[in-house]
Amino acid sequence: MAFAATTVFAQDLTSKKGEPILPEADDWSIGVDATPFLNYAGNLFNGNSFNNAPTWNFLNTNQTIIGKMFMDEKTAYRAILRIGFQSTKEVAMIADATVTTPPTYPNLPSMKEDTWKHSQRFIGLGGGIEMRRGKTRLQGFYGGDFMFWMSGSKDVYEYGNALSASGTVVTPNPGTTTSFNGGANMTFDTYGNAARVTEYKSGSTIGFGVRGFIGAEYFILPKISVGAEFGWGFGITTTGADSETVESVGGTGPSVGTQTVEGGKASSMMLDVDRNAFGTGNGSLRMNFHF
Repeated sequence: MAFAATTVFAQDLTSKKGEPILPEADDWSIGVDATPFLNYAGNLFNGNSFNNAPTWNFLNTNQTIIGKMFMDEKTAYRAILRIGFQSTKEVAMIADATVTTPPTYPNLPSMKEDTWKHSQRFIGLGGGIEMRRGKTRLQGFYGGDFMFWMSGSKDVYEYGNALSASGTVVTPNPGTTTSFNGGANMTFDTYGNAARVTEYKSGSTIGFGVRGFIGAEYFILPKISVGAEFGWGFGITTTGADSETVESVGGTGPSVGTQTVEGGKASSMMLDVDRNAFGTGNGSLRMNFHF
């Protein structure tokens, strides 16, 4: 409101310095969440002494980068992008369960390594076209988007102490196996025996969507606008079965065995106003910077 106060009555499409107000051909644009900026401006007038500086936030919880490229002042191509890969590894030392003789001073006890490797991915790609109308600082726009996304994760656990049906390492108890990821690697097999996870794969999620949108934005400063949009579209998402491989000791032997158990699958279809898994919609209020 403070920014707009000096410009709301002026409809000149250039600034006092001669800068164009509206986007032009070959301009690029990036959109960010406008809420932190509006909260900051509002707190300036309500006496809030704890007014934090506005932050540069993504437009959605899936953290996709959203931008435009203007072909001319009335037409822009839209792009949605997130390509993310993450890999972490954690190593813990565990006592060697095969050594039963305590060390003598000053020797150290024999140790082995347990490891946990975690990887995940999220790929989101989208594109569209935007048409604009209006000859003042207030601009309307409409068009369509297409979106594709894919995500999944995997955990691999390796243990220094092997399971044995006879001898010192009989069951995967905390004394011979490290508890990783909040104990996610400690479980039971389908017979109720204590087990430890060697691999877990989440079901891969794949989806796509198409949507039409309509919105408006007001240019409060040269090449800087505040706006929002709503959309309507169709989307499909499928999630494959997750799987967990465990090892345990059991049976009449007993013996060491492994099991791989698969979970359920899921799918969904949507034809509605904006509920797209990621993208430019959901009625979010945003600031657009053109350059």
